[in-house]
Amino acid sequence: MIKNSILLLLLLALPMTLQAKGNPAAGQEKAKVCEACHGPTGQSMDPNYPNLAGQYKSYLTQALSDYRSGRRTNPIMAGFASQLSNQDIADLSAWYSEQEGLRDLKIK
Repeated sequence: MIKNSILLLLLLALPMTLQAKGNPAAGQEKAKVCEACHGPTGQSMDPNYPNLAGQYKSYLTQALSDYRSGRRTNPIMAGFASQLSNQDIADLSAWYSEQEGLRDLKIK
């Protein structure tokens, strides 16, 4: 019984160990296509597009994965995210999460 429980726990943890490790330098290169809307470092100059700089890596990974799968909908992001591999998502998330985020979060 205990052996089965341990085996089950190991199997449940397996997907976490198979996640791609993000490379910020690769993410920076892959983010070139994102710059038009989100800015060179993820700080958008247009309030219509969200700032990505300084976001949590896990949030960015989930958001991009959700756009790719269609769980999260946006006509612009769907086209871009549908082309991303797990490694691309990990790299982009690593890059943007390491950027300095906004300092002033006051709503204007």
